Amino acid sequence: MCGIAGEFRFDHQQASLSAIDKMMAAMVPRGPDAAGTILTNETVFGHRRLKIIDLSEQSRQPLSDPFLGLDIVFNGCIYNYRELRTELEQAGYRFFSEGDTEVILKAYHAWGTDCLQRFNGMFAFAIHERESGRLVLARDRLGIKPLYLSATRQRLRFASSLPALLTDPAIDRSINPQALHHYLHWHAVVPAPHTILNGISKLPPATLRIYEPDGRFSEQTYWQLTIEPDERADALSTTQWADLLLETLRRAVKRRMVADVPVGVLLSGGVDSSLLVGLLADEGQNGLNTFSVGFESAGGEKGDEFFYSDIIAERFATDHHKIFVKSERLLDNLPGCIKAMSEPMVSYDNIGFYLLSQEVAKHVKVVQSGQGADEVFGGYHWYRELLDSTSPVDDYCRSFFDRDHNEFSRMVRSDLVHDDFSRAYVDDFFARPGATHPVAKALRLDTTVMLVDDPVKRVDNMTMAASLEARVPFLDHELVELAGRMPTDIKVGQSGKWILKEAARQVVPDSVIDRPKGYFPVPALKHIEGVYLDLVRRYLTNDMARQRGLYQQDYIDSLLAEPQSHLTPLRGSKLWQAALLEMWLQTHEI
Repeated sequence: MCGIAGEFRFDHQQASLSAIDKMMAAMVPRGPDAAGTILTNETVFGHRRLKIIDLSEQSRQPLSDPFLGLDIVFNGCIYNYRELRTELEQAGYRFFSEGDTEVILKAYHAWGTDCLQRFNGMFAFAIHERESGRLVLARDRLGIKPLYLSATRQRLRFASSLPALLTDPAIDRSINPQALHHYLHWHAVVPAPHTILNGISKLPPATLRIYEPDGRFSEQTYWQLTIEPDERADALSTTQWADLLLETLRRAVKRRMVADVPVGVLLSGGVDSSLLVGLLADEGQNGLNTFSVGFESAGGEKGDEFFYSDIIAERFATDHHKIFVKSERLLDNLPGCIKAMSEPMVSYDNIGFYLLSQEVAKHVKVVQSGQGADEVFGGYHWYRELLDSTSPVDDYCRSFFDRDHNEFSRMVRSDLVHDDFSRAYVDDFFARPGATHPVAKALRLDTTVMLVDDPVKRVDNMTMAASLEARVPFLDHELVELAGRMPTDIKVGQSGKWILKEAARQVVPDSVIDRPKGYFPVPALKHIEGVYLDLVRRYLTNDMARQRGLYQQDYIDSLLAEPQSHLTPLRGSKLWQAALLEMWLQTHEI
């Protein structure tokens, strides 16, 4: 796990090593253990390393193979790298390290871009072909690892974080109207290639992009998720599907144990993270480190779920760490949390993951986390509402979007109001082949777009801010593909995630499985009052906010007057959403 950066010139000028040094300095938490650069005329690569696999200097990056004429910088983990290495050795390749980075490089030489089909893992990498001068960029199937881009007519720059690219003062920092529309409709989800800034984009998940030396590039999507029951769907019983699911998840969890350092688990007390703990225990992980976080209550809403995490910790005899965050500590850490965001993210979970990660990093360098299960196995309420839908786009938007286009038009300044981008995006996505049922359309959208640019990005940003690597077994692509082949009703039946819960009964107690659905509760940021109301008012009314003029003042005044009366359909705070964007922009001096 690390931070990568690079520059690729189209104008035959020498690439800027000083620019890469600045980008790497902005990503020290992503890789505090080592740093390196390599410069070859028009191309320069930089790397910050967090040592997880092969702790020796043989796996330092950037990694070069002069014999093959290839250089690479890589962020992530290839879980099946040992099997691939054996296959490559049998084909005559020799290795000088014990890590996964060299396996990627030689796999690319052996199989070309088809190597992507062989990788099981999370990754974003850049490969430079010295002979042809090409630059090859790739990102994993489900976008677990980020890759941000900034391009001009003269050059391309890339990095693992958006703030790293902002070290270039010449980047266009103006607001992207389409991204703003998505942010304020889709609770901060901004689908690739957009970001909130016009001058920075991001490589979409499951994408391979190849740049020629003159700047021309070709791009292909190398993996697409299909959600259609296969021919076995009706032939298998629910019990058989549950057994198949558990077998596949067990394999995914075991894969993510590969490391030369200890691995822990973020334990919320929900069925997803509890199941991971149980499966790791089954694999013989004695004294497993588990971690939970809780907050003070506010607005009559409880701020922790320690009751359920305690059940799992006791059941599997884990070394359990509970972190209780008092209100003043939450407030003190908000600036650091916002600084850690590569893009503005409104979910209250951010501060939870940020503080939890700081504590976890004192004990381990790798954790497994339960993100993705709700999107993959149908855990959210709007999936059930789509079961008999005759107008899937309308029903999805009504259940999920934070506001409609009319309200958006009253909220932001007039020159930022254009088309109803978010509604059009859902309409286009639902029309694509590979998902026929309304629920399947929503599951595919949420798994490949919403999940990537909300929960997954949140976990990457907040764990990496603490120099911690997070792994997400529920996003093993083989498990996701299996879920796509399952009948719809066994996923969204009962109260959601029915088949996952049936599989989990073989491992964890029913009291955890049959509990009400939980989440990372941070009541103080939902029920904004007192010092939190003072905080958001300050950011929304200071000189920087007034000069930017992003919002219409009467709309903001109405939110400030009655913050608890303005909630989204998903019960989020509209005031927090507006303030968080302004806080992020000011934090990053935009």
